[in-house]
Amino acid sequence: MFRYLIRRILWAILLFIVVTFVTFVIFFIGPNNPARANCGGEQAKRECLVLVTEKLGLDKPLPVQYAKFLKRLVWHQSLGTSYATSQSVNERIGEAAPVTASLVFGGAILWMIIALTIGIFSALKPRSLLDRFAMIFVLVGVSAHPVWIGLILSYFFGFKWGITPIADYANFFGAPGDSGLAGGPWQWFYHMILPWFTFAFLFAALYVRMIRANVLETMNEDYVRTARAKGAPERTVLFTHVLRNALLPVVTMLGMDIGVGLGGAIFTEQVFQLPGLGRAAIVSISNQDLALVQGVVVFATIAIIVFNLLVDLLYAWIDPRIRLT
Repeated sequence: MFRYLIRRILWAILLFIVVTFVTFVIFFIGPNNPARANCGGEQAKRECLVLVTEKLGLDKPLPVQYAKFLKRLVWHQSLGTSYATSQSVNERIGEAAPVTASLVFGGAILWMIIALTIGIFSALKPRSLLDRFAMIFVLVGVSAHPVWIGLILSYFFGFKWGITPIADYANFFGAPGDSGLAGGPWQWFYHMILPWFTFAFLFAALYVRMIRANVLETMNEDYVRTARAKGAPERTVLFTHVLRNALLPVVTMLGMDIGVGLGGAIFTEQVFQLPGLGRAAIVSISNQDLALVQGVVVFATIAIIVFNLLVDLLYAWIDPRIRLT
């Protein structure tokens, strides 16, 4: 177990270095100068560009800039300062990450409830009316774009019927008293209903298909037939023998999807104007703000690595046959 953790941590460090360095390279092969964000855009004076470029260290070779970034991150746990707003990237990520986390974790709970319910019943009654409706749901879910789904839900549930808010985010712990904004647990939940359904729709469709296929395949295994032949109740066979093995690939995908989603659910956040990491990434890219782009990439990379490691550790608990060596 200890040797396995060491190997995974070493691979995580290598992956982190590769991803962040590639981000640096992609950013710097672009034609635009990030210093223009501090000097008034395209019409910036040459003197200002020179001074800001030197101040930000953009005149140094790329390996030197990357080495400084790693040193600052490791020793000071700092992602630097935004080129466009001069705000601490740590603070900006700290403001945006809870919004994205609310969206991703809430959406994950919703899509797993939908997928488990429809997928299992569809597998237990193949070619039935429920199974056919499930396949239609899968087809629509994998074909429809999140932006289209979000706009449709906003129009009907928000604008036409007035059941939910159309956009914006409410802080779970309450908004400042003089801000005039909604806040508190109920308002947070109320404002996140449509974003959760929009974000979960595609994943629910994919997971329904995966769960249905895995359950159907597992139900034909020899150990399942043996359990039935020994007189085990159908409920025990389903939950102990079928689902425990059929859900192993689902656990893998769930860990990856949550990790990727924490990097920024771009489309959903844009449709509902949620100030999360996805929206921050779009703004930072348009402003040539390398520091904030790098901050989002670092957060997403760490999230994916951590959740994949947790998934690997969960395998031994879900299936005792698996050993981490």
